[in-house]
Amino acid sequence: MNSARTPALPALSAYTTLRLGGPARRFVSAATSEDLVAAVREADAAGEPVLLLGGGSNLVVGDAGFDGVVVEVANTGWRRDGAIVEVEAGQNWDAFVAGLVAAGLGGLECLSGIPGSVGATPIQNVGAYGCEVAESIVSLELYDRVTREVRTLKADELGFAYRTSILKGTDTGVVLSVRFEVREDGLSAPVRYAELARTLGVEIGSRVPAADAREAVLGLRRGKGMVLDPADHDTWSAGSFFTNPIVPAADAEAVLARIAESVEGSAPQYPADGGVKLSAAWLIERAGFGKGYPGPGNRVSLSTKHTLALTNRGDATTEDLLTLAREVRDGVHERFGVRLRPEPLLINCVI
Repeated sequence: MNSARTPALPALSAYTTLRLGGPARRFVSAATSEDLVAAVREADAAGEPVLLLGGGSNLVVGDAGFDGVVVEVANTGWRRDGAIVEVEAGQNWDAFVAGLVAAGLGGLECLSGIPGSVGATPIQNVGAYGCEVAESIVSLELYDRVTREVRTLKADELGFAYRTSILKGTDTGVVLSVRFEVREDGLSAPVRYAELARTLGVEIGSRVPAADAREAVLGLRRGKGMVLDPADHDTWSAGSFFTNPIVPAADAEAVLARIAESVEGSAPQYPADGGVKLSAAWLIERAGFGKGYPGPGNRVSLSTKHTLALTNRGDATTEDLLTLAREVRDGVHERFGVRLRPEPLLINCVI
């Protein structure tokens, strides 16, 4: 009798910050850029679907998993040449930012505490506390799956906009490394975010020691459950689940009037390309979804600290999470006529 056993398929829940997701048909870990290119080329040649996996912080994977090869982007490290730092795509983002600050280099400290890998940051133009990676990125190296070549793209070729780039929504470009320009004087980027300025006790536009800004940002993020902690279910999330909606200029007056008729107080609004940006968290709360709002069976809920995060309370399924996401999205649309859109990448699932 043959007692050999087929190895269990790896559950992607072990690789996402939501701790959700079914199995992958095949799993490959690429420790170098060369390994990464080779793994993708091999899968493409075999006609296998490919899912690139970095830190898993911006992924919602369906309960059925992924019927293809998952390629873990595991190349790490960085090299500095003056004010230019080239970082491997699989490098943990916050460890990189911490290393810069420890070396007396500024510019990225306001993006401290963000989970995930460096290679994911240009794809959605990661930003927080008044800063975006687009402001510091010089160029990146990627493997073009169409031409089967390694290419360099400069920042002005990446089409950066609010939480997006030309790389978002397509899997044709595999980021191998990213080059950033940092500040060698040890000071932060100008502080633009009012809450951060108040915490630091400075005026908007001030620059402070990068270490001070990092400490303040980490404190603010912890208070919102946005720094990963295995013991805190408020951090079992994909970060902000919805982006702040941008209402086209032609519709803004009517939308703002509808909001004003529905609730007391003015909706926070910010200028944006082509329209007005609203606060998704403010809309969610005013639509009746407060902190800790529960989903199916209390297995998921909005974070008890921040209404933008949808969290796994320990034994959830992806469908539980999506059910709550749909309820919040539809509730905001019904109340205010504003459509919220998810920020994470949805794999084999929809809302």
